[in-house]
Amino acid sequence: MTDIQTLFRAHGSPADALPMEAYMKNQFTFLGIRAGERRKLLVKFLKENGAPTDLLGLTVALFAEEEREFQYVAIDLLSRYGKKQPSEAIEIYEKLIVTKSWWDTVDGLAGTVVSNHFKLYPELISTYNEAWINGDNIWLARTAILFQLKYKDKTDTDLLFSNCEKWLGSKEFFIQKAIGWALRQYAKVDSEAVRLFVNSHPLAPLSRREALKHIGEA
Repeated sequence: MTDIQTLFRAHGSPADALPMEAYMKNQFTFLGIRAGERRKLLVKFLKENGAPTDLLGLTVALFAEEEREFQYVAIDLLSRYGKKQPSEAIEIYEKLIVTKSWWDTVDGLAGTVVSNHFKLYPELISTYNEAWINGDNIWLARTAILFQLKYKDKTDTDLLFSNCEKWLGSKEFFIQKAIGWALRQYAKVDSEAVRLFVNSHPLAPLSRREALKHIGEA
């Protein structure tokens, strides 16, 4: 069996790694494998080796690797196979959110992995949302704000607005951006509800601008 780490390291490009590292403000080391090539390599690996027998164990191991592409591969794998995981997998997802945290991995986990898991196990939402939105970790709070991005008319509007309200006073860019993004996305379903929320709450300028981007002021 080909080791997934060995496969990816064999296809790294130092020349491509430099601009990728710069884009991420030199917070992470990169192999230099762009998204399209990364996905092709993953397909090759899965064709030759089959689906991982221990998906959660593999993703934890990939998140422990230094190079950033391995965290992306972990999220790609979870996006592909995550719906087959037991409800307790949420504990692993929570650990991944707070491991090497930045918008690139957190948004992949929030918008797809956690989003799908909560659809499969909606009974988990109350417990984890409450802990994340009331805690002091901005990445868990961002996840709580964003996990309904793709829910459309299935969005729990009260939960969405409540989550946004609890972090309105945050000075964190990534929280302000998340609030605006979540509201902008829901505005595609109910623009008036979003406009009313925005006009009745003291949103940061960034959040307000993002929320109203496609519907405008009243």
